[in-house]
Amino acid sequence: MIIRRAETGDIPAILDIWNPLIRDTSVTFTTVEKAAPGLVDDLAARGDAFLVAEAAGQILGFATYGPFRGGPGYAHTAEHSVILAADARGRGVGRALMARLEAQARAQGIHVLIAGVSSENEGAIAFHRAIGFTQGPRLAEVGRKFDRWMDLVLLHKRL
Repeated sequence: MIIRRAETGDIPAILDIWNPLIRDTSVTFTTVEKAAPGLVDDLAARGDAFLVAEAAGQILGFATYGPFRGGPGYAHTAEHSVILAADARGRGVGRALMARLEAQARAQGIHVLIAGVSSENEGAIAFHRAIGFTQGPRLAEVGRKFDRWMDLVLLHKRL
């Protein structure tokens, strides 16, 4: 497995991994599926902060980060996402992506990474805790999807 910067040729595989999670699960609160033009823009804007894991020519997952909040006071804090194909979970892919993403974030002067995780995604909460993130507040009913209110759990890691 290799971890590398995402390229425009990876976009179809990224969409194949991400959109079913948006459409069919509560792991993300967004209801708008991703499209290639938006991802082209994201890849250009994020550069080395958008990584993929690849094995045998197959994209297994991706990790990226961007601004946590606007304003210069938050310039050294970023919020990240790590998303894996179903068959890549439990194989160390997420850990490898996060290790590389954290190194990249440090190199870019990021001091703290934030994870905003649906409270219904217990696996992601456990994963982040296992890789050194500290669980912070649970924000009750701040997300809405599938006609129900959902809680958001914030986790953070000082790099």
